[in-house]
Amino acid sequence: MPGIVKSLLGVSRGPFLLLPVTLIAAGAAAAAYDFPGSISISATVLALVGLLCLHVGVNTLNEVGDMQSGIDLRTKRTPFSGGSGTLPAGRLSTRIALRWGLSATSIGLVIGLWFLYRIGWVMLPLLAFGGVAVLFYTRFWLRTGLGEIFAGLGLGALPVIGTALVQDGRLGHAAIAASIPAFFMTFNLLLLNEFPDLEADRSGGRRHLVILLGPRRAAIVYVAAALATPASIIIATCLELLPISALIAALPTILLWPALRWALAEPERTPPLAALGGNVVWNLTTNLLMSAGLALAAWRGG
Repeated sequence: MPGIVKSLLGVSRGPFLLLPVTLIAAGAAAAAYDFPGSISISATVLALVGLLCLHVGVNTLNEVGDMQSGIDLRTKRTPFSGGSGTLPAGRLSTRIALRWGLSATSIGLVIGLWFLYRIGWVMLPLLAFGGVAVLFYTRFWLRTGLGEIFAGLGLGALPVIGTALVQDGRLGHAAIAASIPAFFMTFNLLLLNEFPDLEADRSGGRRHLVILLGPRRAAIVYVAAALATPASIIIATCLELLPISALIAALPTILLWPALRWALAEPERTPPLAALGGNVVWNLTTNLLMSAGLALAAWRGG
């Protein structure tokens, strides 16, 4: 049993499942700031379970798709890119992985249907997008140049907005403002991790931004999205959409120095591990500090 659990965690990309936790925290903290007293612990926990299931689903179905297309047999894996290696190593069959991914997705969508019943039709676009994004991510969106945008929305902006909505059906300015940097960060999380897999992805029929634009222009897009993240936080604070304490979320941008230096100097080469790792930590830390800044402001009453 421990072996199968480890394999299922492998295709689920277990270490990356911290991202949904930080997004749910940001959405809940934004709701607490926008509408004091609106927080529902049960709704927040259920939203977390649903988002985790959807993330497990999209990660697992992506691994199955990459194994079937042969991409996973050609990638040079790093701790941050190239897949988990679980299926190529034969530690789990694609049949079991497919069932696992579809089961996790189904649970996530059932939870979404519960929120649709509880909150109302305002949840329908989020639920519909979640289903389409997960089920068609690998076989369609990653082959049409829209993969990064769907990642930024599905595992960035919309979870923040959705978590705020499920508290009591209201959506405030802080939740929308906090969703914007979340979009840019998850967009960049996928974009940077595509550079090491360029040739393997091309041979497998993918059409992401690194393939469509080429490494140098894709690196410029990466830099632009990276700088847009703290800029969106600062602008939202100046417009009083976010509290002053939310500015602390701009500080982790310093973690991007290895990635930005690589992108501006040598984007044709594979990003160094320091750049890939810093990109992940930047994403998680920024969301967590956004949560902390919003929670502090909510606690202090504005």
